[in-house]
Amino acid sequence: MKIKKHDNYIILQDERDDINDFVSYLERIVPAKYADDNLVIDLIKYTSLELTQLLLLLKLSNYHRSTKHSFVIVNDTIDVDDIPMEMIVVPTLLEAGDIVEMEEIERDLGF
Repeated sequence: MKIKKHDNYIILQDERDDINDFVSYLERIVPAKYADDNLVIDLIKYTSLELTQLLLLLKLSNYHRSTKHSFVIVNDTIDVDDIPMEMIVVPTLLEAGDIVEMEEIERDLGF
């Protein structure tokens, strides 16, 4: 896994080509090591990602967001209308950073 730290979030990127293994690894490592961080999960290299594969991250996304931290997934393969509302999926890393900043502001304001 590649890790890139930014001021207010961390990007986690799969180094291999197995989304199932990556999600399984994230389910173990995120609560233990990244519980207090805003996370961006970079899946942009998965150009044939399917909705069922994306939904493997739903439980982790819901858990991490319930702890008042951002969990943003980056991928541009799946139609936005097919993605569940409780997941945040954006097409670029720049947009992911913007989402984290907006969510930080909302949390600071008490939303």
